Amino acid sequence: MKRLEERIALVTGGGAGIGRAIAHACAAEGARVYVADVDASAAETVASELEALGAGAHAIAADVSRGQDVTAMFRTVERLDGRLDVLINNAGLTVRGDFRHLSDADWVKIRDVNLDGVVRVARDGFGLLRTSGHGALVNVASIMAHRGLRGLTAYSATKGAVTALTRGLAVEYAPFGIRVNALCPGFVETALTRRALRIPGIRDALLASTALRRFGEPEEIAKAAVFLASDDASYITGAELAVDGGMAAAL
Repeated sequence: MKRLEERIALVTGGGAGIGRAIAHACAAEGARVYVADVDASAAETVASELEALGAGAHAIAADVSRGQDVTAMFRTVERLDGRLDVLINNAGLTVRGDFRHLSDADWVKIRDVNLDGVVRVARDGFGLLRTSGHGALVNVASIMAHRGLRGLTAYSATKGAVTALTRGLAVEYAPFGIRVNALCPGFVETALTRRALRIPGIRDALLASTALRRFGEPEEIAKAAVFLASDDASYITGAELAVDGGMAAAL
């Protein structure tokens, strides 16, 4: 039996990059997958990919920085399936630049998605996860929650907050049979990171600080997400799983 057989999963930010890989991995393990993304076309494309592979899938256009979108997203799941077994809180963005010149607008922009959006999804998805009886919430943070890197201070702050949120939710949601864990990817070559990795010197510096001397693949992060969502991790809650090629361990 596949690890997510007959389970209902929702992936935010599922239209590209790590989110797309997670959606595919959940489907491969037997889940019916809701692909949510601010880019409606991207969500539709990924849902169509899953359906072409024989999986059940449904696309939802949702901006997690908008409370009404999050509410509507979960209403769709409730109407069509009545429960949610796996919730992957993956939507995120980055704003690069010298922190001394960070504008209020840029701070609000990154906070609204990376932190407030994660809070909204985790809070508003509680009812459907509780109905499952064995719900799993995976918050996608980042290894940058534990590392400093010039130009990514605001991003790191939001991801650090996500790991703290995860620990609190693990305690609050445990009595309802819901496990909550954080996934902390290292550097993965996606549309989100590609621009930064082109900056002279950045690529080599990051590789030098990664024990395995390579960047990750979205599919490698997805496998870890499925593990945390599955019964293989039935006694794991409140944890932070680093999938970073040894970046956190390296000096």
